[in-house]
Amino acid sequence: MKWLSKLLFLIALGAPLSASALFDQCKNLFPEQQIPSTPQVGRDLCFDDFAIYYSPIDKKPIYTVEKLNGEQLEAPHPRRSNQFYEEARLRSSERALLSDYRGSGYDRGHNVPAGDMTHEKGMAQSFSLANIMPQARQNNQGIWAKRVEASTRMYIKRAQGDIYIFTGSVGQAGSIGKSKVTIPSHLYKLVYDPTKKTAWAYWVENTDEAQMSPPISYAELVQKTGINFHLPVDVIENNSSKQLVGGWYPIFFDQYSAEKVVGIISNIKAGRVASLEIQYDRNAELAQKLSQEIQTQGLMKVTLSQSSPPDSPAISYERNRVTVIVHSR
Repeated sequence: MKWLSKLLFLIALGAPLSASALFDQCKNLFPEQQIPSTPQVGRDLCFDDFAIYYSPIDKKPIYTVEKLNGEQLEAPHPRRSNQFYEEARLRSSERALLSDYRGSGYDRGHNVPAGDMTHEKGMAQSFSLANIMPQARQNNQGIWAKRVEASTRMYIKRAQGDIYIFTGSVGQAGSIGKSKVTIPSHLYKLVYDPTKKTAWAYWVENTDEAQMSPPISYAELVQKTGINFHLPVDVIENNSSKQLVGGWYPIFFDQYSAEKVVGIISNIKAGRVASLEIQYDRNAELAQKLSQEIQTQGLMKVTLSQSSPPDSPAISYERNRVTVIVHSR
């Protein structure tokens, strides 16, 4: 009955949602291009370096997937951006908002870690709120970062070939914000090594007091989450070059930049942009200026979206920042 009520709610929204994710543009990120099966309905979102199956009900990922290897992790990494933004591909009613996390007491916890990103575009995309879940602060900065994410990277650096990582959360421990973003009770990270044909998962309670426990088996994770990840017994390596598919990406303006505006307009005129959304908090003047200039010179309608980011003692630039979300063709 629980899943039936959720399904009826999504039907009422009039959105074409399904429990069968397609991921047509990024199947190469999945082992043998096999998409996990789950009764949860959601939206499949492809990014350059990862993919997300997103719940419009819980306003957080159902699961995410990455494909990494040691060579990637040993390469120089881009500077961490810390520039969170709302996911423009989702309807307003389906999005988590920056304001949802303000005063919540919870961190904006990454599913796909920013620390795994090896390109600037992937780094920027990892801060989409579609990739974020409400996570207990000490958990996020402590056990999860140091014992789960760091341990996973350490294994990948020693392993041969590609390693697949699924990350997600389950359970209901309340909600935060106007959008009612679900606070999960437990977090998991599933690691699959196709060379050794082995898989295991970290299973962590979403509390500040959480303690590290031994990894659980793949079968146990499937039982706990209700998700069949379809990990293959035999893996056929796909050596085709990786295609960048992240059609939605952010361009940040802390102040007016003619160079950035010219670049956006040039891409519009070249037919490489399908749509634009401008997100802002306090700097309505800059947002309006960008919108007017782009619409006048680029001959494309721009959607303006005002929202308030959560307070952050470590980041002082978010409130005056204007973000242009570009949907590329």
